[in-house]
Amino acid sequence: MSNAEHTATLPLPALAGPRPESGGRRRPRVRLGASHLLILSWVAPVLLVVAWEILAQTGFVTPQVLPAPSKVVRTAFKLATSGSLLEDLVTSLLRAAAGFAIGGSIAFALGILVGFSRIAEALVDRSVQMVRAIPFLALLPLVIVWFGVGEGQKIFLVALGVAFPIYINTTLGIRQVDPKLLELGRVQGLSTLQMITRIVLPGALPSILTGVRYSLATAWLALVVAETIGAQAGIGFLAMDAREFLRTDVVVLTIVIYALIGVVADSVARLLERRLLAWHPNFGGAGR
Repeated sequence: MSNAEHTATLPLPALAGPRPESGGRRRPRVRLGASHLLILSWVAPVLLVVAWEILAQTGFVTPQVLPAPSKVVRTAFKLATSGSLLEDLVTSLLRAAAGFAIGGSIAFALGILVGFSRIAEALVDRSVQMVRAIPFLALLPLVIVWFGVGEGQKIFLVALGVAFPIYINTTLGIRQVDPKLLELGRVQGLSTLQMITRIVLPGALPSILTGVRYSLATAWLALVVAETIGAQAGIGFLAMDAREFLRTDVVVLTIVIYALIGVVADSVARLLERRLLAWHPNFGGAGR
């Protein structure tokens, strides 16, 4: 056998030469815990606030344009000690909760109905999509005629805003359930009710909870629009009242409050996902 033939028969590791020692070994991947990821998620906001404070204190940003974070904190403390901030916050939270409960319940029921029935889709879906395309500001005059400028107008707008994300994602989640799972349920002899409760709704739950997360953000958007008209209390009223007197510190405070409420609401939605979808590889502990 020639040298070339002998070389060709050698195994690949022999041709590649000796393996490198510890210097050539692949380093293990660093896995960050949940606490480390939580800290990292707050790095950018903290740096932004620090930069904002420095620019405001050095005069690059005037207080009339954007007050310093320290000024906003002092304003928040004054309003909190007087009790007006807590009153406005509770009022807005109650409006958002009532609108979310009403709109979410109706949208969930319609989503299930349309998801299971093509006839219901033909009767309901087109009308829902047409209303969804109408901006809030275009509906506002008509809503004021219907409900006046009281609590009904504000709750109605919030309910309308939260309904569409839940309706669309509920319908989509039901339609996207794996047909193989449905066939397995039929083979196992499950009744229609058991098919719905054990297969269809659990399979659609990731999409439904995604709709809940979107609707939480939309609820506050609708509430801001609603509280700009005829409100006597609430975070939106506080912002509009501060605008009249050029209190930019109060306006910035209301924006920060909306942002913090959004973070808390999204965290609650994520916690709900982890609880209800612990069996799902992309949402449970094994998938994160």
